[in-house]
Amino acid sequence: MDRIYNGMRATDLGSEGWHKPWSGGNGGNCVEAMRLHDGRVALRQSDDPEGPALIYTSGEILAFIEGAKAGQADFLLPEWKR
Repeated sequence: MDRIYNGMRATDLGSEGWHKPWSGGNGGNCVEAMRLHDGRVALRQSDDPEGPALIYTSGEILAFIEGAKAGQADFLLPEWKR
């Protein structure tokens, strides 16, 4: 792999190492995550594994997870799920 960049085809990152940490109960629409060799994290949609991968630094992922745990991402949920 020459260059890993935001929006690249997820299949260009390979098929091994993808995990579905947030799966279950949503009709198969899952976010899959992969830790990259340089510590960054790639995310893709499970129903579009050949689509784009979003690439985040470990700091960005940490900030999102900590914020989600603190309720700062609740605005992303439909009102009936809050």
